[in-house]
Amino acid sequence: MDMYLKQMFLERWQKYFPHSELPIVFYYTDDDSSVELADAPDGHRCFLAQLGAVRQGKPQRFDVNTVGCEGGKRYLGFSRTLRPNFEYFLSCGIPGQMEGERYKKSPELVRAFLQNVPDLPAPGRYIVFKRWDLLEEKDEPVAVIFYAKPDVLSGLFTLANYDEERREGVIAPFCAGCGSIVQYPLLEQQSAAPRAVIGMFDVSARPFVPRETLSFAIPMKKFVAMVQNMDESFLITGSWEKVRFRL
Repeated sequence: MDMYLKQMFLERWQKYFPHSELPIVFYYTDDDSSVELADAPDGHRCFLAQLGAVRQGKPQRFDVNTVGCEGGKRYLGFSRTLRPNFEYFLSCGIPGQMEGERYKKSPELVRAFLQNVPDLPAPGRYIVFKRWDLLEEKDEPVAVIFYAKPDVLSGLFTLANYDEERREGVIAPFCAGCGSIVQYPLLEQQSAAPRAVIGMFDVSARPFVPRETLSFAIPMKKFVAMVQNMDESFLITGSWEKVRFRL
């Protein structure tokens, strides 16, 4: 991790987004000594709930045994399996056996949808989450994750598109909450032209995220350019000043 970049972002974040929550980052590793391993939850627990401590400033390391839900294990790359009859679980369910989430219209639509869902195995035994201000030189973040209200999202979205020719510098894929902050940012980081990912639209994940808050995950390659662009972008204009004033 470039310590100059770390400090540069902290200063510019406070300048242009005062009083806004610092982002967290993630990276994969095989090192079992640098960050405390998260406690294994007692039974099922949405992985988004497990990140609360990270946002408060406690770095956490997770593996296949400490991620509290099967979906989280899959979208973090620790498992490649789906629950039995997943196509019914995501759609209409099976009367007398399974209640469906009804996020897709039919099992057939789910099967077709799954043909294009990315399958990325975890590139390390562990995934580590840290808040930005706690990063160390040895850390190698894959993506930066903001939990943000609309005004902050407006700024991040516009900054993400500032140096883009295309209209889609930001994407919003249909996926689980943990997919929008880990799986898709990881996929975009591997792209020659990575895009930011706006997410946390997953209805099942919403109870574990503050209301009026969405996620905005930025692959590290793109994030570096965004930080470098801050001092010449719309953030120095009167238009942003009106928004910044109410942050």
